[in-house]
Amino acid sequence: MKKSDTYLRKRTLLERLRLDVRHNGALICMLLIPLAVIIIFRYVPMWGIQVAFRDYRPARGITGSKWVGLKYILKFIESYQFPSVIKNTLFINLYNLLTFPLPLMFAIMLNYLPLPRFRKAVQMVSYAPHFISTVVLCSLILEFTKARGGLMNSVLALFGVPAANWMAKPQYFYSIYVWSGVWQELGYNSIIFISALAGISPELHEAATMDGAGLLKRIWHVDIPGVLPTFCILLIMQSGKMMTIGYEKVLLLQNNINTEVSEVISTYAYTVGLASSNPQFSYSAAISLFTSLVNMIMLIIVNRLSRKLNSNSLW
Repeated sequence: MKKSDTYLRKRTLLERLRLDVRHNGALICMLLIPLAVIIIFRYVPMWGIQVAFRDYRPARGITGSKWVGLKYILKFIESYQFPSVIKNTLFINLYNLLTFPLPLMFAIMLNYLPLPRFRKAVQMVSYAPHFISTVVLCSLILEFTKARGGLMNSVLALFGVPAANWMAKPQYFYSIYVWSGVWQELGYNSIIFISALAGISPELHEAATMDGAGLLKRIWHVDIPGVLPTFCILLIMQSGKMMTIGYEKVLLLQNNINTEVSEVISTYAYTVGLASSNPQFSYSAAISLFTSLVNMIMLIIVNRLSRKLNSNSLW
């Protein structure tokens, strides 16, 4: 009886699979392309993770290099630069996290603009900076903040502020980095919130208006609860990047004067792994692996907290 039951179950599963392929063949074919991309570019490279645990030598290959275990991860933790790069990375990400609600506020503002054409024009203008390359953006920042002829100094001179080379002042690096990013991504990041606001039923606004709710109360009691699940999911995903900062922008804005505040984990890994005269591939890989593990732990913790506090979570 057990063998026959197993045979019947397998046959039923095969028949269901055959029917699914027959009826949804086009969708399955469309799914195969992104699935192949994920496997090739995300899972296959995981073979190289073991570089972090080996004394990697290119001539010997990955498997031919000596296994050293946690040597390079401990080396990073015990290095004198560990506290500073961790502090800089966390400070920039926490500072950036404070600006996270701004795209939501911008989306709500756009949602209540009375003129549709003006609303579309504002949207187009706000989206445009997202498509500026990092190199061009950093060139603009350096041009605007330079001591002579910079736009920032020209504006501040109207208020009696003396001219200065702002990128040579370490105390302003965090603000310049974060707020230039807000300017570049504010409009683009608001798209998902605009979509979430569009999904709120107009009947809720009509009911709130009938009850005497003004604009601010409608925003607080209708719009905010409607987009809260989306906001929480994005916040959880953002928390999974607390130890990660793209090295391109930091590296382009970095100079010998502001290095003490601009050296983050990604730029440090790039320096020791590729830019030095004696590249340390294993050390760089160990640093990247360490940050990925910390990001994963942060993601799990924040996801669990969000699930307990408001029942919104990734899983």
